[in-house]
Amino acid sequence: MNSETVETAADVQQLVWSELAPELRDELSGRLLGLWDAATDEVAFNALSVDKQQALLLLLKRLQAKQVWHLIRNITNVYGEGGVGIAFNCWPQLESTLSRRKDFTRLWARHRNSSGGFYEKLRASAVLHFLYVNATPRRWYVHFDLYSPVHSTASAFRHVRHEFIRKVTPDWRMIKEALERAQR
Repeated sequence: MNSETVETAADVQQLVWSELAPELRDELSGRLLGLWDAATDEVAFNALSVDKQQALLLLLKRLQAKQVWHLIRNITNVYGEGGVGIAFNCWPQLESTLSRRKDFTRLWARHRNSSGGFYEKLRASAVLHFLYVNATPRRWYVHFDLYSPVHSTASAFRHVRHEFIRKVTPDWRMIKEALERAQR
C-alpha cells in the first residue's frame, strides 16, 4: 500500500472460517472458543468484524514470527480499530520467556494501569507491546504500537508525537502498512 491508495473496510471482505487455509484454522483452533460466549472457534471467528479479523491475523503472523504464539492459551478479546491487539490467557512460561529474550525489554513497557509489560526492541515501527495485570488469573494483553519508544531516539520521538501528543492509536490498516514497509 502506498500513499496514493487507501484501503477501506469496503475493500476488504469479511473472512469465513471454512474458507481459511487449514494451517490458519489449526493455529486458531482452541484459542477462540468462548470468545464472546461463542460455542466454537468457527462461530467466534465468523462473528468478528473485518477489522478484528484483520487485527487477529496480523498478530498471529507476528507472534508466530517471534515464536511466542504457542504460549497464547485462549483469546478473550480482539480489537482492530482504535488499537490493534488482543486480550488473552497464556501458559505460565510467557513472562519468563519474554524476560529472557534479548529482543524484548521491560523498559517503559508498563502503563499506569498495568502491573508490567514488555516491548519488542529491535524494530522501529509496528512493535509488539505486551502488558499484564496481576489478578487471578493474570490478565495479559498484546497490541501493536506504531512507533517504538525503545528502538531509537527518532522512533521514541515519533511514538510520543503520535500516541501522546496527537492521541492517535493505530488501526489494522496502519499496522499492516508499517509491517509491509519493514519487509521491503
